[in-house]
Amino acid sequence: MRILIAEDDSRLLTQLDTLLQQNGYSVDLADNGEHALFQLTEYPYDLAIIDIGLPKLDGFDVIRRARQADVRSPVLILTARDRWQEKVEGLDAGADDYLTKPFHNEELLARVKALIRRASGQANPVVQFGPLALDTVSEEIRVHDNALELTAYEYKVMEYLMLNPQKVISKTELTEHIYDQDFDLDSNVIEVFVGRLRKKIDPDGSMKPIETLRGRGYRINRNL
Repeated sequence: MRILIAEDDSRLLTQLDTLLQQNGYSVDLADNGEHALFQLTEYPYDLAIIDIGLPKLDGFDVIRRARQADVRSPVLILTARDRWQEKVEGLDAGADDYLTKPFHNEELLARVKALIRRASGQANPVVQFGPLALDTVSEEIRVHDNALELTAYEYKVMEYLMLNPQKVISKTELTEHIYDQDFDLDSNVIEVFVGRLRKKIDPDGSMKPIETLRGRGYRINRNL
């Protein structure tokens, strides 16, 4: 999952970048509002974390203009202001949730996971299709309640497919959402990951959990 962090406090920006990358997210950074708005309108994000007090363009304006440009990524506001009026203004601008500084890392991560789930239409932390289950809290994939041994990137691929069951996901889109922007988009690494996932989830070939749509990409099989 790809996240944009817009924060002008360089120390906090670095801390958030490290925290999210350590928890398996791909992260892009912006230290002012103009840069944040450009990133949001030019690149696809699964979530944006935006500080209200950004220079050049404040967080409220970033969110308003992004929504006017039809950016649908969920937005989590970070604010050092604890007045309820600012929180209301942020939500009215188009944010989905807010977190007041200082905050606990565990709460931030929980809110990030919840917002990404909700954006995919999944309120339950466990997403299930037949015997196949994705637990977004423990970050496990289970088949018939047996946890699979997956690499971090195999999990990321499966998580993105299962949280977007209505979509056909191209290799480019998968790559953009699980890797940094400078990764080789022409690589066949996604095909390798999908092949490994099929073998681990469905060793006898009976379930067919991941469909391939020739020339278009992959889709989770919702009829398991």
